[in-house]
Amino acid sequence: MIMAGGKGERLMPLTAVRSKPAVPFGGKYRIVDFVLSNFVNSGLSAMYVLVQYKSQSLIEHLRESWRIGGRLRQHFITVVPPQMRSREGWYEGTADAVYQNLNLIEDFGPGLVAVFGADHIYRMDLTHMIDFHLETEADVTVAALPVPVEEASGFGIVEVDRSQRVVGFEEKPKRPKPMPQDPSRAFSSMGNYLFRTDLLIRLLERDASRPGSHDFGRNIIPELIGTHRVFAYDFLRNRVPGVKPHEEPGYWRDVGTLDAYWRANMDLLGERPVFDLRNAEWPILAGTYDGPMASVVRSELDEAMVGQGCRIVEAQVRRSVIGRGVHIEPGALVEDSVILDGVHIGANSRLRRVIADRFSSVPADRDIGSDTGAADGSCHVSPSGLVVIPKEAVAGERARLRQVS
Repeated sequence: MIMAGGKGERLMPLTAVRSKPAVPFGGKYRIVDFVLSNFVNSGLSAMYVLVQYKSQSLIEHLRESWRIGGRLRQHFITVVPPQMRSREGWYEGTADAVYQNLNLIEDFGPGLVAVFGADHIYRMDLTHMIDFHLETEADVTVAALPVPVEEASGFGIVEVDRSQRVVGFEEKPKRPKPMPQDPSRAFSSMGNYLFRTDLLIRLLERDASRPGSHDFGRNIIPELIGTHRVFAYDFLRNRVPGVKPHEEPGYWRDVGTLDAYWRANMDLLGERPVFDLRNAEWPILAGTYDGPMASVVRSELDEAMVGQGCRIVEAQVRRSVIGRGVHIEPGALVEDSVILDGVHIGANSRLRRVIADRFSSVPADRDIGSDTGAADGSCHVSPSGLVVIPKEAVAGERARLRQVS
């Protein structure tokens, strides 16, 4: 069960027209492609994707890019909007979303149910987590990532004993409890779970009968501690083929803010990126694009990823991710930026630390970036000074003009 209904309010304006899992990432992907690729690469191809908030963009992407299965009953990726089987209204939490679709689980009849989020950037072989779940005879297994204790107060922290059994859970504690084997780090819940099916059904039926937020992290998991076998799977133990020595071990990012989203895109760049997408043994899958190859004419590119169909003429692109079908005109400079599909950047314009959403444009001779901001109100500026150009917007129509000799 892939939870893909999130609003992603902290990613506005990128989520003004789409849900968080549908936000483009890395030049050719959507955020949801990472969890789906992990399942498919792990040999798990029976997935229900639960959508809700502004879901049309995500539904279209899944329809075009993730058509698997057919006549084989156990191979499918099915989009599930709120069915309102038990009551009227939207999903009221992650647990409620699964509860409203218990008929799908009962009809399929699995021994285990994986409940995973759709809004993180990472690689994971789920078979290792499943093996751990079976070896420990767990009722529930929580995927957890060790984080430095001094940074752990911003996460939901899982307290474990020496056998990795969960003995406590605190949401953003002031004094996080460290891991028994490593006092310098604490276990942060990744929001990904494995459940024994019969237990999951009973838990969700009980939870639905009571008022509350109906959330796995806030309600379901804490109530099981002490009465059921709940274990934490150490994500740093996960091994994925094809990962290179220069990559960060256990790379996982919650791209829930504009700054985190921008930094994760920057992590893809350079000769030795900390998260390298060039992995033929564990590919991140995405949809096809029918445009031509990128065209670069008398331009300077350094630490850049450039998508198909781009046309870059007499321009400079430095440390940036450029999506598909982007046009960059002569004299332009794009630096430390994330440019999504179909953007047009006019001649002699300068962009620094900019996120440009799809099909937006920058007129000629404009300066857009952290040094000039977006004084005309056409853009959004993050707390760190990132400038975000909304989808189909014209940025900087009244911004400072460059002095062109």
